[in-house]
Amino acid sequence: MQSTTAPVVDSSSRTMKILFRAISAIERAGNKLPNPFWLFWIMAGIVGGLSFVLSLAGVSVTLPNSGEVVEVKNLLSLEGIGYAAESALDNYSEFPAVSLVIAMILGVSIAEASGLMTTLLRATVIRMPARWVTFAVAFGSMISHVLGDSAYMVMIPLGALAFRAVGRSPVLGVLVAFVSVSAGFNASPLVTPSAAIRASLTTAAAQTVDPDYVVTPVATYFYAAVASVYLSIVITLVVEFVLAKRPEFSQWPAADDDSPADGAAAGDLTDLGVQLTSLERRGLKRAGVALIVYVAAVIALMLVPGSPLLGENGSIVQSVVVLNITVFIGLLFAVLGFVYGRATGSVTSLSALPKIMADGIIPVAPVLVLFFAASQFLGYFEWTGLGAVITVEGADLLHKLNAPHLVVLVIVIFAIAVLNLVISSGTAMWSILAPILVPMMMYVGMRPEATLAAFMIGDSATGPVTPMNAFFILALGYVQQYKKNAGIGTVISFAIPLSIAVLISWSGLFVVWYLLGVPLGPGGYLY
Repeated sequence: MQSTTAPVVDSSSRTMKILFRAISAIERAGNKLPNPFWLFWIMAGIVGGLSFVLSLAGVSVTLPNSGEVVEVKNLLSLEGIGYAAESALDNYSEFPAVSLVIAMILGVSIAEASGLMTTLLRATVIRMPARWVTFAVAFGSMISHVLGDSAYMVMIPLGALAFRAVGRSPVLGVLVAFVSVSAGFNASPLVTPSAAIRASLTTAAAQTVDPDYVVTPVATYFYAAVASVYLSIVITLVVEFVLAKRPEFSQWPAADDDSPADGAAAGDLTDLGVQLTSLERRGLKRAGVALIVYVAAVIALMLVPGSPLLGENGSIVQSVVVLNITVFIGLLFAVLGFVYGRATGSVTSLSALPKIMADGIIPVAPVLVLFFAASQFLGYFEWTGLGAVITVEGADLLHKLNAPHLVVLVIVIFAIAVLNLVISSGTAMWSILAPILVPMMMYVGMRPEATLAAFMIGDSATGPVTPMNAFFILALGYVQQYKKNAGIGTVISFAIPLSIAVLISWSGLFVVWYLLGVPLGPGGYLY
């Protein structure tokens, strides 16, 4: 009798095939999008077309706070064309993120070029016991966010070295580092250049409603610092109890992997370049002393009676230090980098610093180019009145829905997480969304910092699974150095569980934070 039993289909294999097809579809859709620079100009064209139609229709709104009536103006009129020509330079020079990112990078570039940041990250990894290597790499990745996109270049190979040094698969180290840098990109125990950019864009958006509102780079610092430790723990638990148990990670070296270079034994950190040298240790000690002196000097200057560094009525939150924290942090990185460099010989003299800073600007040049297009788009968006129309009408819709603020913010988190699959540049996405979301939320009683905190989650969590992430291929390349038969599926199948875990757990942290009403940072409140 012939068996009628249907062939057994591996459900996990079927799920992966469906997942890969979905990812391929996202990749195809994302690849059809133009470069963000041109995307902003296309959107500027759309603003022009909408302003033409709505101005003819006589569309206007009344601002809830001031009662001012805003009518849509036609960007394609002679007046609009004149505005576009006259305001181009002002739009760019007054774009808040430009000066902030340059001020921050000038200092960070010295710390990076001197070797301080890489040494600090290596010290973070090797100070942990071998059994804590996953947490060490994950938390080191959170620290590395101060380097911006360079964090990938530092942490991915360092993750491989750290895992190999304790006798574990370097493939696992590569993947832990990649996912930690990407999925937790907006979480860090340090104030990062990205935090300064987000704060400046949020301030510009908030000031369309309240001209005196300021969101500083440290407004979400407590939240980001706690999240960096919390997410490191979450990533460690998922890796150790689930992902590390996969057969390809259970043994090292695997059958198709290369053996450790130079015959280095498991746990031999020195041969693998992870152990610090005596010069590096001396440099870190001197940089530590410089840090204490710098912080003490700033505090002492603020304690002087009538200090100009304090805000009105002696306010610390509104002080020059907090409102201009980017300048003080940039200077701190410069001082620490120079002290470390002098101790190790990587920076020979003060005369070497201008070239180091000039070289440090080169990697962010594409961002400065992007800012020119973004600044024009935002200028047109505000001048035409479309921003006011969309935010007022959106706020009116939220009023009618009468949904709790927390529910709205959670929806924003997941909506941005989906959008992040296509627009992987956080700066580009927040440049587009901040002028809409921030005023809209303010009109219904939500503070800009709350909206920013929600954005930070969605913009980070799905980073490692989007094909639009330029560093996805970099991670894959490092994986293939140790596992020749690895492919996109190797990275994706590892990244997806962690991405989901980060999205859910970080959203949970946000809910708890919101319910407790804990400040997000100095001067940064949820409500």
